[in-house]
Amino acid sequence: MQTTKVVTITLNPALDLTGSLDKLHTGAVSLVNSGSLHAAGKGVNVAKVLSDLGAEVTVTGFLGSDNQELFGQLFNTMGAQDKFIRVAGSTRINVKLVEQSGNVSDINFPGVYVGSDAIQQFETVLGELMQSHDYFVFAGSLPQGISAEQCAKWVSWLQQNGKRVLFDSSRDALAKGLDSKPWLIKPNDEELAQFVGRHLDNQEQCLEAAESLTSKGIANIVVSMGAEGVLWLENNQWLQAKPPRMNVVSTVGAGDTLVAGLCWGHMQSLAKEELLSFATALSALAVGQVGVGVPNIEEVKSLQQKIQLQELSR
Repeated sequence: MQTTKVVTITLNPALDLTGSLDKLHTGAVSLVNSGSLHAAGKGVNVAKVLSDLGAEVTVTGFLGSDNQELFGQLFNTMGAQDKFIRVAGSTRINVKLVEQSGNVSDINFPGVYVGSDAIQQFETVLGELMQSHDYFVFAGSLPQGISAEQCAKWVSWLQQNGKRVLFDSSRDALAKGLDSKPWLIKPNDEELAQFVGRHLDNQEQCLEAAESLTSKGIANIVVSMGAEGVLWLENNQWLQAKPPRMNVVSTVGAGDTLVAGLCWGHMQSLAKEELLSFATALSALAVGQVGVGVPNIEEVKSLQQKIQLQELSR
């Protein structure tokens, strides 16, 4: 059933301070050529892309009340319904340094502290949103005061109520979250390697690692492989999408853009091949821009025709 309504959940949003520079000199002075400060966090990025695609987006999670202005401006611009819980303090600032070579150095700070009252408010909001929404995107890391177990319980609660939860996190949050049987997960190859506890040196090893997760009852396992494209396991069948070589300006937000594309494709009931080629094209174009969003949907459709799709027999 088609829908345009979706909830994105960002438990630990951030203001992204992004700087472009020729080369980062660690332990010395580095000169930034240009910079920007904007509201972000993985779920917020997903919401921005979904909004550009035409979704009716509701955003929630936890925001520090001391520096919420840029988030409010973004949500207004997007036309998103703001259901964030405000907590004391300032939302963290994450620094992203983008070198001319395409290398990105992320310096991520801890988030605000979330207490029991705010948790209770969030659960009330989540319960209300369940009445009118079927798609929920949990994306990003956890703030202080929210355990990986707590996050997994929320995913389970949504799943048990028949909701489709797209879950994109890492480290302990990913490990615990997988046990709550989210409907779709999207680790990249590095996150998958962290979870299985070994290096994944080639595609075959990535396929084996992802297949080891099927016993957890996860319906859709999507692995992003950077320039090598996207792997999607569903009903014991692998589908691979590979984009043409792209001019990389910044990889910031490319994974979030892929999650948004996967979500939108399912919301629009696209056929499997069309869905994966669309989401892959969306993500591939994202590396050619600074900032998150879909400036030109026609470019996405044009690139979609150049995505190589292949079923992988195992």
